[in-house]
Amino acid sequence: MQGRLAGLIYSGILATLFLSTINRCHAEETESVSEVYQKKVYKSGNQRLLYRFLSPPEIKSGEKYPLVLFLHGAGERGNDNTIQLVHGLSEFVKVDNRSDFPCFVIAPQCPAEKKWVEVDWTKTEHDMPEKMSVSLKLTDELLQQISEESPIDTNRIYITGLSMGGYGTWDFIQRKPNYFAAAIPICGGADENYADRLIKLPLWAFHGDQDNAVPLIRTTRMIAAIKKAEGNPKMTIYPGVGHNSWTQTYANREVLRWLFDQHRHSSKCE
Repeated sequence: MQGRLAGLIYSGILATLFLSTINRCHAEETESVSEVYQKKVYKSGNQRLLYRFLSPPEIKSGEKYPLVLFLHGAGERGNDNTIQLVHGLSEFVKVDNRSDFPCFVIAPQCPAEKKWVEVDWTKTEHDMPEKMSVSLKLTDELLQQISEESPIDTNRIYITGLSMGGYGTWDFIQRKPNYFAAAIPICGGADENYADRLIKLPLWAFHGDQDNAVPLIRTTRMIAAIKKAEGNPKMTIYPGVGHNSWTQTYANREVLRWLFDQHRHSSKCE
């Protein structure tokens, strides 16, 4: 009995140490991501937009680098300028990715009471609002400013977003289809009436077939509409996956390689 009790105690200690190590490593990873993305604030009149900014590990004189605009989901809204780092953005600071895909990244934070696109996410369709949302318009202004102030390759500006940010991605590219070199909308939705604007844009959409937050048809119908207009978008549907279709997408180096291979007006859509 004593031997069995001692064994249970020993196993419990090992489990505690293991979990403690995992939690510490996770905290260290989160801290390192928070440290490498600079805290910034963009101001326009009496409005402001919080954002994080990542630069390439080394900026060589005379060279220009791609820029990725990352739009977070609804759960990361707020005013701490930190929580938007929780999904996806850690992939861009991994050593291999920093080496193979040096780039600038802009990660704005949408205020808690706002949306990237002011529409109902639970609906199976929506009409594109007449104007950009306040948060997306500020993001557009920020994007223009950084493109002018930093050594950005304007033929390699990319956009991606998840959930609410997927809607933002679709909305942005429908309004400015010739601005981006490629787009990766994840579990979002768009106005199918504007599908013909996207036939020349390299685009890869992702969605889980068990998504209960954003209907799968928001992606499948949009992709079908673009193809009907004679576009050639890519689409990946994850079987058995719910709303979180972003973790495995951003962790897939083939997806990142595809993204950074795209140049504005290129035809590398395969």
